[in-house]
Amino acid sequence: MGVASGARICQAKAMDDTYTPPSDPLDVLHDDAEMLVVSKPSGLLSVPGKGEHLSDCLIARVQAVWPHALLVHRLDRDTSGVMVFGLTPHAQRFLSKQFELRAAKKTYVARVWGRLTPKTGRVDLPLIVDWPNRPRQHVDHENGKAAVTDWRVLRDNATETRVRLMPQTGRSHQLRVHMQALGHPILGDPFYAEGEARDFERLMLHSEELRIKHPDSGRMMRFRAPAPF
Repeated sequence: MGVASGARICQAKAMDDTYTPPSDPLDVLHDDAEMLVVSKPSGLLSVPGKGEHLSDCLIARVQAVWPHALLVHRLDRDTSGVMVFGLTPHAQRFLSKQFELRAAKKTYVARVWGRLTPKTGRVDLPLIVDWPNRPRQHVDHENGKAAVTDWRVLRDNATETRVRLMPQTGRSHQLRVHMQALGHPILGDPFYAEGEARDFERLMLHSEELRIKHPDSGRMMRFRAPAPF
């Protein structure tokens, strides 16, 4: 194992050892008999990690109020924004299927290092877990799974770009690795940014909007939480 690889593993372990999730109250965007939509704060796990010190998570907080809530999808710990939960087994299956079939439409906002050009584009790079340094992912053209991200620049300056990201697939760390692969890592990313790009108070990535069909009516619904940065 190289020095850099060892350092990354130690960094990941240190992050787990110093897990201090925010105490923000639940930010509920929508709730009815079938589904619940909340905005997750950055720094909070979606589901429990390994060990008692990683037990505080969004699903646990949700189930403290809605004991029958069921997980549909996840966001990385450091990513904030819109998450949906099923409140019945039928709703969980119906909602989960939309993610599996890529019918759920997700839009993210990010701040990335440097000036991203052109104003719109697509990243089509297959990803696979970097096993010696997991949970990191990396591009692998031979063994990776298809991963596609569309982007649109919102505004920029000499040092950073605010960009809207539309993932067409749902690979782990997809947006983070794709932006790094373009040479524009997401600001504050503890895994993929380096130097000044990493020196921010949080990962500048937010799930801004989710469009998904309601499990009862089948009507397409739109849920939005503005980025806090």
